[in-house]
Amino acid sequence: MDAANQLYLSDIRRVYFAGIGGIGMSAIARYFLDCGIEVHGYDKTPTELTHALEAEGMKIHYVDHPGSLPEGIDLVVWTPAIKVLEELDYLRSLNIPVMKRAEVLGLISRNKRTVAIGGTHGKTTTSSLTAHLLHVGGLDNTAFLGGIAENFKSNYLKGSGEWVVVEADEFDRSFLHLRPEIAVVTSMDADHLDIYGNDDEIKKSFNLFANLTCPGGIVFTRKTLPLRVESSGVRTLYYGVEEGEFNSTNLRYEGGYSVFDFAGPKGNISALQFTTPGRHNVENATVAIAIAQTLGVSEPLLREGLRTFKGIKRRFEFLHKSQDKVYIDDYAHHPTELNATIRSAKMLFPGKKILGVFQPHLYTRTRDFQDGFASALDELDEILLMDIYPARELPIEGVSSDSIFTRMKNPAKQKVSRENVLKKIAAADFDVILTLGAGDIDQLREPLALMFSKK
Repeated sequence: MDAANQLYLSDIRRVYFAGIGGIGMSAIARYFLDCGIEVHGYDKTPTELTHALEAEGMKIHYVDHPGSLPEGIDLVVWTPAIKVLEELDYLRSLNIPVMKRAEVLGLISRNKRTVAIGGTHGKTTTSSLTAHLLHVGGLDNTAFLGGIAENFKSNYLKGSGEWVVVEADEFDRSFLHLRPEIAVVTSMDADHLDIYGNDDEIKKSFNLFANLTCPGGIVFTRKTLPLRVESSGVRTLYYGVEEGEFNSTNLRYEGGYSVFDFAGPKGNISALQFTTPGRHNVENATVAIAIAQTLGVSEPLLREGLRTFKGIKRRFEFLHKSQDKVYIDDYAHHPTELNATIRSAKMLFPGKKILGVFQPHLYTRTRDFQDGFASALDELDEILLMDIYPARELPIEGVSSDSIFTRMKNPAKQKVSRENVLKKIAAADFDVILTLGAGDIDQLREPLALMFSKK
């Protein structure tokens, strides 16, 4: 680690990413490539994202073997999501500098003025929209995002200005490597209990993050959150729907847009048009506007930025829309996110029959939130529940998707396997379908969109 701390970006000619296909890892890999650095990496399986990285010029392999590694690696970047990797052990034995993804992001952002957006929910939408509003507003910024922003067709925005927008990830306490000038905490719900152990530890971590804000900086948060900023010279400003110094009111849905009025210390703006539905997304938009307005973006450009925001891949993403069928795909993998997505669908399509297909993500998350998942899924007209996607975890005795299924009161519920889910969907009667989850449920996107377009 000492060697890594002595490293300067100008010293790096060849970098290796262990888990390059991760959404956060790939954004940093794209940054290094833009800097003219040769990028190599490993991932377990090829994906649409790894294929895109290869097309951009990165060299990626999918078999874990030290013989696949190039010579002359100057820096190794790894993600704690990878538990065991022979290549990583071998590189460590060579005393090559090894840094966590979060440490590298902290290193990159140290020389910039940083906007760091954290929260258990809402951080990807908020950081993507903030980067877009600043970009449209003439504030050239670099952005590292946790999703594919449709405006940039990437999770990375290349900029040459003084500002960097960073999605601050609470997983493994990664965001504690950042030193923001502007920090945001959107939410502090219990999550990642496999890392934190309990809800109190999560709240402590978010408070540590907020208190890393530089003197003279600002922390934006909501009044209902238990956040206490005690750093000298740091202001806490509140935002929300119908609350806070920066607030949005009179929310309605007109002509395909969420429409609302915004009020803030630097001026009020009426009838803003926003492309993304849902009260929670208007709340995210409120703090993005607050940041952009604080940094001097004008009202006309704020209007344009909101109206032209195209959203993020797998965040309430419309993949098919016709007279008789609507297909929406969403990354929701926590009860709070499920509730928000289902509420948004009901608001947009009142009286329509909504079918949800949900794949739980992680055994620990299923164990910790089984009651919340059951309650959220009960709000659907019909639910198809898939098996747990384990990701980095080994099975836990007594934990399965049955843990959710048996707690659900919805009479129109079915358990489905990965093999028969498409057949079940084809036979179902519905107007709107939601595919929900953070695992490989995204592999249903293409066949389902094709199925509905043929119909």
